[in-house]
Amino acid sequence: MTPQSAFMIVATVRDGQVNDLRNLLADMNKSPGVVDPNNSLLPFGQFVGLHVARLVILEAKTADEISAYGLTPRPWQSSLVFLGDYDGETDAFFAQLVTKSGTGLAKIFSFCEGFSQQNDDLLAWLKAHDIQPQANYINHIGRTVRQVHEEVALHQSLSDYLQTIVDEVGRGNTRALRQKLLSHVELEKHAGRLSLTPPETTPTTWKIRNLLHKFGIPLLLLLLSPLFLILAPFIAWRLRILERSDPEIVIRPEHQHIRELSVQEDRYISNQFNVFGDIKPGLFRLFLLKFSLLLLDYSARHIYNRGFLTRVKTIHFARWVLMDNNRRVFFASNYDGSLESYMDDFINKVAWGLNLVFSNGVGYPTTKWLIKGGAEHEQEFKFTLRRHQLPSEVWYKAYPDITAYELSRNSLIRQGVEIRQSSNEEIRAWLSLI
Repeated sequence: MTPQSAFMIVATVRDGQVNDLRNLLADMNKSPGVVDPNNSLLPFGQFVGLHVARLVILEAKTADEISAYGLTPRPWQSSLVFLGDYDGETDAFFAQLVTKSGTGLAKIFSFCEGFSQQNDDLLAWLKAHDIQPQANYINHIGRTVRQVHEEVALHQSLSDYLQTIVDEVGRGNTRALRQKLLSHVELEKHAGRLSLTPPETTPTTWKIRNLLHKFGIPLLLLLLSPLFLILAPFIAWRLRILERSDPEIVIRPEHQHIRELSVQEDRYISNQFNVFGDIKPGLFRLFLLKFSLLLLDYSARHIYNRGFLTRVKTIHFARWVLMDNNRRVFFASNYDGSLESYMDDFINKVAWGLNLVFSNGVGYPTTKWLIKGGAEHEQEFKFTLRRHQLPSEVWYKAYPDITAYELSRNSLIRQGVEIRQSSNEEIRAWLSLI
């Protein structure tokens, strides 16, 4: 299989140039926030392995909230973030970026400090400004953009053909229906109208890294478990002290802010989401956050890597990134449905998981023993997310009208083509997917 990689290029925007940069990025769009995939600056549609990408101007709009802890807000200069998820190694994607869109990239990053359009080594500059996430989620590791498009075409072709033969063969004659559908696929492949490309060999280096991570993290935690047991009473005591002393910050998001966000939402079945904010002060909170992200990243890589994150099945890609010398955290995701349903999904299905990570951020509703409360306070939780949410200036998805559920269904249909079912029940189950 071809594993996916994540990239996130971050550069500080020069003073006084945010609006000019925002206007340039807006010219890339065909509607607010939604990119024209064939725009002249960054023609995302030409990068065949690119699943999703976005350009975000990162602003610390909620920096004042940390004053509730008696601290002076830290300065933050607006930064440009270019991030995405790609099939294969990041180095190969960066090389494509420079080859196909070097001029456009140079124009975009010319608004950023430390960049000159006369820069002789754009590739080195991109790599130097790339930040890897502390935790990364991929809906289905190994499902490539090419596979997605091929399986969409397969489903459409089978669906259209099934309508033409069901009366001829009879709806109850499942084996005859299957045989005609399979013959149809072979004829379409021979005619060049369908293709089902076999997966490539998984890179050996990725296999080794993945195995080391899969067994190394549990082994490390096992070795540290005696220390954790000794420290457990102190950790519990310290946690409750902090939770009881956390200031309640319940602020309704401004209507103008909501309008700016809403104009980009629900253009397609999928949406983008960005959240940026301060981490609660103190080494203890930072330790909790880093440990939670370690567990989250491990789970996403080795457990929840086939279509769902715990009980949530609508997320395509997500990442958690520590920034500003571990004082701030950035979260970005691509999900299906409305933001309201997205938040409700988490509240109803995995509120404890949200609390483990996000409760370490300033402004999050107070928790009890880290996993109770928090997101269970629905209105306060939604206020917090909206206040810390930032719009994407540019957003791209290679298959904007396809949901995560449909991706999974299409893969099952393909599996039924390549691996024949033995029983009538299995055949009927396969036909029901079409």
